[in-house]
Amino acid sequence: MQSTVEKPTSLLIRATLIAGTLDILSALTYAVMAGKNPLAVPVGIASAIWPGAVKAGAPALLVGVLLHFAIMLVMVAVFVAAARKMPWLTTRPVTSGLIYGLVLWAVMNLIVLPLRWPALFPHFTAISLAEQVFSHTVLVGLPLAWMTSRSMQHR
Repeated sequence: MQSTVEKPTSLLIRATLIAGTLDILSALTYAVMAGKNPLAVPVGIASAIWPGAVKAGAPALLVGVLLHFAIMLVMVAVFVAAARKMPWLTTRPVTSGLIYGLVLWAVMNLIVLPLRWPALFPHFTAISLAEQVFSHTVLVGLPLAWMTSRSMQHR
């Protein structure tokens, strides 16, 4: 008889792919809604580690997407590690997902981005704040907490 227990690496990969895809799709959508080129999103991500990304074309797109998913993997791994130490994170996935999404938003927008681009961040409008909080809580935090909860319930 086969076990239905999910391996930790499987959860990390699956949660990273799902939350990462939802997150980048939201960023692309918001760019289109703002009348901007959506391809600028992954290029902007790549520029965090590659100052010449704006002029690099397709390689910058690839680097940006890979970097986005690498960052998401770290976000997922931190939540999964925390859930192993604090079981309430998996027994209350809606609450923990929303809280973790807010924490992710705060870390990215109040620490990481201002450290990399101090002249640009923090900068908020009511719309950008709503979009960012929605994306981090509903599209990243909730799915991540739900998948982690389901995975750990099977153990």
